[in-house]
Amino acid sequence: MLDVCLLGTSGMMPLPGRWLTALMTRYNGSSLLIDCGEGTQIAIREKGWSVHSIDIICFTHYHGDHISGLPGLLLSMGNADRTEPVTLIGPKGLERVVNALRVIAPELPFSLKFIELAQPEESFEINGYVINAFQVKHNVICYGYSLMIRRGGRFFVEKALENQIPQKYWNRLQKGDTISEGDEIYTPDMVIGPERRGIKLTYCTDSRPIKAIADNAEGSDLFICEGMYGENEKDMKAREYKHMTFVEAANLAKSAQVKELWLTHYSPSLIRPEDYIGEAKRIFQKVKPGKDGKSITLEFDKDE
Repeated sequence: MLDVCLLGTSGMMPLPGRWLTALMTRYNGSSLLIDCGEGTQIAIREKGWSVHSIDIICFTHYHGDHISGLPGLLLSMGNADRTEPVTLIGPKGLERVVNALRVIAPELPFSLKFIELAQPEESFEINGYVINAFQVKHNVICYGYSLMIRRGGRFFVEKALENQIPQKYWNRLQKGDTISEGDEIYTPDMVIGPERRGIKLTYCTDSRPIKAIADNAEGSDLFICEGMYGENEKDMKAREYKHMTFVEAANLAKSAQVKELWLTHYSPSLIRPEDYIGEAKRIFQKVKPGKDGKSITLEFDKDE
């Protein structure tokens, strides 16, 4: 299962009760962060989660409302006695940007590993997370991210018995091992069915609606997408500044056939997002206004 928490939902500037952009997930003891706006580490503590277990930090782009909280977070992770390396992923220029911010955090008890994105789409597998980064359309280079948790095939006792495989090897075969015993070779496919549907989360902010977003969000259990503006009269402003409206996000969710949509990255002028959700809901019923601290645990399909 994948724990998900929307830590900050504000774009441009923080407001009372609304920190700047950040999302955190937890899976199998490893935490992942997407963006790190001002207030991120406070939001983590308010949620009751720990900064110590953050192994991966992904950045959509380098505007201040998406990265300004990083130096303080790194210092807090160091003060929490973290010594394991942290992997940072983001558009080209990541190492230069982070090192500039680290002027106020020059000494850390852990190393930083940088992965700079250069292609329209790139994929990585780290600590059980399958991370797919895809380029979106903002006024600077910007990426969205899909996170996937794989799920292996079902173990079939009857196949193990049919193939006369000793029970002492069943557990190892379930883990993917190939076993040799004399002239016999036992492989995982002899007892395990095809890979089952896993868990998928897609996150995208600071973009115009483009096909690449719907393509990458397709079939997501949860799609978190920016809704900078809820008001119809802000459509032209969204186009000018390369952002999205609630309605545009809802259309993407409908096209991608996701299970649920959360809106985030609100304009500071949008004080009550819930007042503008109606039209988006007519397009995509399972849309919800995100708010700081909004959480969910995504689980594997029990029917598979």
